[in-house]
Order: sequence, then C-alpha cells, then structure tokens
Amino acid sequence: MFTTIVVALDTSSRSEQIVQGAVQLAKNNNASILLLHILSSEEEGSPIRITPGIEHIYWAPGTDIDLEHWQKEWQQYEQQCLEQLQSYANQAIAQGINTEVQQMPGTPGKTICEVARNRSADLIMIGNRGRRGVAELVLGSVSNYVLHHAPCSVLVVKPSIHDSVSEPSSEQQIKAS
Repeated sequence: MFTTIVVALDTSSRSEQIVQGAVQLAKNNNASILLLHILSSEEEGSPIRITPGIEHIYWAPGTDIDLEHWQKEWQQYEQQCLEQLQSYANQAIAQGINTEVQQMPGTPGKTICEVARNRSADLIMIGNRGRRGVAELVLGSVSNYVLHHAPCSVLVVKPSIHDSVSEPSSEQQIKAS
C-alpha cells in the first residue's frame, strides 16, 4: 500500500518513537523511508536562524550583536540535528529498510508538504505535541497544517497519555485565580 514514507521529525525525544513506528510500517509494506528534519527558528530549543545578508544591515551604535557567535550556534544546531537524523537512519538501515536523510531550512508544515509532493510520497508520518486550545492557537500546529495541505495520506502520531501536554481544566483555572 505504501512505498515511500516521509517521516517528519523534530528534535524532541518523541522522534525516536515516530522512527520506530515508521520502520515497522516500512517493514510491513516493503517501503522506503525519508527521514526529514526542517531547520526552523520555530522549533523549540533552536537558535534564531541567521538569514543571508544580515551582516549588511546597519546596526545602531551600542547594539551588541555577535553575528559570529550567532552563526556558530546555528551551525552547531544544524550539525547536531543532522547527526541525530543519521543515527535514526542507521537504526532503520540495520533493520533492512531503504532509508534516506534530508535536512533543510524552511517553514516546517509547508516544506514537509513540498518534499512529500516532490518525492511522490504515499504517506507522511508526523508527530503531534498534543497542544490544545489557546496553546495550539498561539503556537500553531505543524501537524494540523500538514493534514490540510499534504499531497498524500498523513499519519499523525499522538503523544502517549504520559507525554501529552495537559492544560488545566476551567475548574483548575478558577481555583488558581
């Protein structure tokens, strides 16, 4: 049923669970997988991305911006993410799964859909942090974007009950006030 699975990953600890599920699904369908990470300043824990040309912007006197440090921080983040992707790929390859790795900058939801379209993917696997209500509205949802714009089927891996982000009920909010 599935021959090409795009597995969209972030830097969270849940990515390993998603990779394990993708490997099992690929085994069951004799499919190949593409482990994909989108480099984005939107990702929790990532440094702010330095866009090309920023060094030519005029900074007001007294503005202490260490662009060199900023760029090194971003490059280190990029390398760490790539090493993690390669580690996941090695696990999949060891289980006989044809596996590729791709990391690129972009807006996560949009870029995931573009990569899936360009690769003629049959399925996108993506995690969901379990945000609800205001948190989802304010912080956005990559998985929600992908669900509505993907060129193929989407499998959203929900967090387990122990991992999910819980918001206080309205009763707890009233008591806290």
